[in-house]
Amino acid sequence: MIAAGPSAKRPPHIELEPPVLSSRLLNAAVLGFAVLVAGCDRQSGQEAQPQASSAAPAAGGMVDRTKKGSALPDFVLTDPAGQKLDLQSLKGKPLLINLWATWCAPCVAELPALDKLADTLDGKVKVLTINQDSGQPEKAGQFLKERGVTRLEPWLDPKGDLAFHYEAPSLPMTVLYGADGREVWRIAAPREWGDAETLKLVDEAR
Repeated sequence: MIAAGPSAKRPPHIELEPPVLSSRLLNAAVLGFAVLVAGCDRQSGQEAQPQASSAAPAAGGMVDRTKKGSALPDFVLTDPAGQKLDLQSLKGKPLLINLWATWCAPCVAELPALDKLADTLDGKVKVLTINQDSGQPEKAGQFLKERGVTRLEPWLDPKGDLAFHYEAPSLPMTVLYGADGREVWRIAAPREWGDAETLKLVDEAR
């Protein structure tokens, strides 16, 4: 489905719109949780990739600390090979969770910076990218390889459970947790992850 509406009024990031709403997301929509596309074509596969690679991330999004202290959610992720990852097993080390999708241009544009950030942090803070594609999510790994992304892993959340949990108004969505598994801040917008200001923000969890 192609997003409707004047492009001039669209924000620099995108809002979520799964092609088929699960019952949980449908309930959320009834409660007023917005799931409309505003900045990207809602396409999948090769059609969306050239468009997605052309955008550049904004300098930074607003840091939201209203959920500070919230617990790391109890979710189990899978990768394209079927391997599982329990988020709870990552406690004990700071964690930066990033929700992204191949059809989201700002998401794709900030992947190289996130990859470099993961390299810079060298395990001191775990950078966990979680793909939100509902159509053929298993292609996320190949998508990263084609763009030279080597430090980020293609963990999958095709039903958008984490986006629902975070009440994410848009993608990309990034949430920082301390080693104690408590939220520090979240950003619902793309960001230039290599600048000094952002590195200071990440250091808040260390």
